[in-house]
Amino acid sequence: MTPKPEPTLSPTRSASSKPKGPITLSIDIGGSGLKAMLLDADGNPVSERVRVPTPAIPAPEPVLKGLDELRAALPGFDRVSAGFPGVVKHGITYTAVNLHPGWMNFPFQDELEKRWKKPARVANDASIQGYGAIHGDGVEMVITLGTGMGSSLFTRGRLCPGLELGHHPWRKKTYEDYLGRRGLDKYGKKRWNELLQEAIAQTSATFNWDHLYLGGGNTKKIEFKLPKDVDIVSNETGIFGGVALWRET
Repeated sequence: MTPKPEPTLSPTRSASSKPKGPITLSIDIGGSGLKAMLLDADGNPVSERVRVPTPAIPAPEPVLKGLDELRAALPGFDRVSAGFPGVVKHGITYTAVNLHPGWMNFPFQDELEKRWKKPARVANDASIQGYGAIHGDGVEMVITLGTGMGSSLFTRGRLCPGLELGHHPWRKKTYEDYLGRRGLDKYGKKRWNELLQEAIAQTSATFNWDHLYLGGGNTKKIEFKLPKDVDIVSNETGIFGGVALWRET
């Protein structure tokens, strides 16, 4: 399948005519789509975003074949950043609740480097989206509302790694059970919106964040007026944050 270009650049960013290297192939792995874009050293796009559907059985090898298609459509990069929907430590994926059990303890970063002969870094997808969204002031939180529910927390621009708020007990289940796609399908849009408002208030009381950013495809379902310290961010932030992985030693 030929990767589909998605010319959906944010109004505040435009493709650079003279890209400043090194060029990063930034990848966002989601439950419904695999997306990628080339970024210059400052995190500005130097290509359109391209997308292929996530395989019906999203085990490692089918997903890697999909990523090979994105790589072929976006040549000329020097390094790779990949956002993965699960716990990632030292380039190894430990959980993938919304993908496939085959990702448990999978050496994803090493596999990308071996496969593409380029240096690579892999992190949780909500963490990368956070890097693309935050301003670096105070305590900032990011929640992604998609197939599951991702989360990341930053203090003065520095990531607090390992946060998996979606799997934390909340009400009678977990945040993800209510606010992920399963919750949206089960409870309907009206109740889902009510639950999301409750979750915003709960996370504010728990983390005392100064600003909350909501990302993911299901932000389109939000029907209430957000508080002044809460913003919706574009899905592209899940790609734009990829360069930040190379600032972390």
